[in-house]
Amino acid sequence: MFVSATFVPSIPQIAKDLDSTHAVVSLTVSLSILASAVGALVWAAYSSFYGRRLMYLWGVPFLCIGSCGVAMATSLRSLFFWRFVQTFGCSGGIPLGAGIIGDIYKLEERGTAIGIFLGATLFGFAVAPFLGGAAAQYWSWRNLHYSVAVWGLLELLLVYISFPETSHPGTLGIDKLKHRRRIHITWVNPLSSLWMLRSPNLFAVMLASTLVLLTDYVLLVPLAYTIGVRYGIANEAIIGACFLPNGLGNFLGAPIAGRLSDIVVRRWRKQRKGVWCPEDRLRATWIGGLFMIPLSIASSGLITTYVGGPVGLSLNLLCLFTNGMGVDFVFNPIGSYNVDVARSRSAEATAASAAIRSLILSGVTALVIPSIERIGVAWTDIIAAVLAVIGQGIIFLTIRYGDRMRASVDIGVSTIENNS
Repeated sequence: MFVSATFVPSIPQIAKDLDSTHAVVSLTVSLSILASAVGALVWAAYSSFYGRRLMYLWGVPFLCIGSCGVAMATSLRSLFFWRFVQTFGCSGGIPLGAGIIGDIYKLEERGTAIGIFLGATLFGFAVAPFLGGAAAQYWSWRNLHYSVAVWGLLELLLVYISFPETSHPGTLGIDKLKHRRRIHITWVNPLSSLWMLRSPNLFAVMLASTLVLLTDYVLLVPLAYTIGVRYGIANEAIIGACFLPNGLGNFLGAPIAGRLSDIVVRRWRKQRKGVWCPEDRLRATWIGGLFMIPLSIASSGLITTYVGGPVGLSLNLLCLFTNGMGVDFVFNPIGSYNVDVARSRSAEATAASAAIRSLILSGVTALVIPSIERIGVAWTDIIAAVLAVIGQGIIFLTIRYGDRMRASVDIGVSTIENNS
């Protein structure tokens, strides 16, 4: 998350250094989303064969090498290539983390655990834009990426020394081999995880989460050209600081949303006299999906268009904070739901959803700035708000017909007996 978010505030300086335009350099954001999709599939698929720990040890070196490559880039071609490598290397964090939580936490504790995990992860998202903007303004965006490489080496050391394998004995693909070499290299099809999305339930919540997360990208990707231009902010450090409310909303919202989803699961299970329905967890999404997200992004577009000065800027920052919290109130229960219904392959289910979501977002994100230039900030944000409400409608249908949807396609859905 830190690697992704540090880049956006420095886009103007990178465009200047590489003698390009803001719109062209912003395509790097779409490319890194694509790299996240590919990497998530690769690391998740191989984690089911070799284990979680090895995937961290293999992935972080890509991050380090890619970061050095980005720092040394002298052309758009080399920037795009090394940015892809860099993001590919660290893209296993979310799916592997979800898989690890599925390995070690009970059903009714899982939402809280994922909430704490995402909260800690999103701390990087909260501080990254400010640090990226400050580095671009007062230091160098190149030195920032060298620093990321050094930090990656430290992460590699910490994982090697202190992180144990969490996969249950006998569940890994390599454990099931009758004959294995000391160094056993096996081809694992990373696209096999995508086949899990033939489940109507997993596909539905993936689509809903995509429409919700789109609001974050519509607000943040063009921030330097919307809030920055509207309120006369040219300093990259200050622009980066404008990202902080959204990151803070993510950071605070994730553990609250996780705790809330666990409470909802326990309450509905009690009402059903001990019967567990996985879709009950999705009921925790209502406040975020129906109110916080659509109202915050639509308000931001209208405020940016019609309200100037410090008042308009302050209201926009409040909208960014509310949107950050709202996205977590939808995203967290959906993430826990994926682990609930496919515990034995939770990393792959999470990666498949993340991959398709990233592919969709990588295309849509490239249209954000052209849309703002053509129809304006207000209408672009209102369209995103409507799409978020449609996403919540998909969640409603999943809650209503979830049992029939699960019965229609068998992907080995977890039961209460193997999910406690």
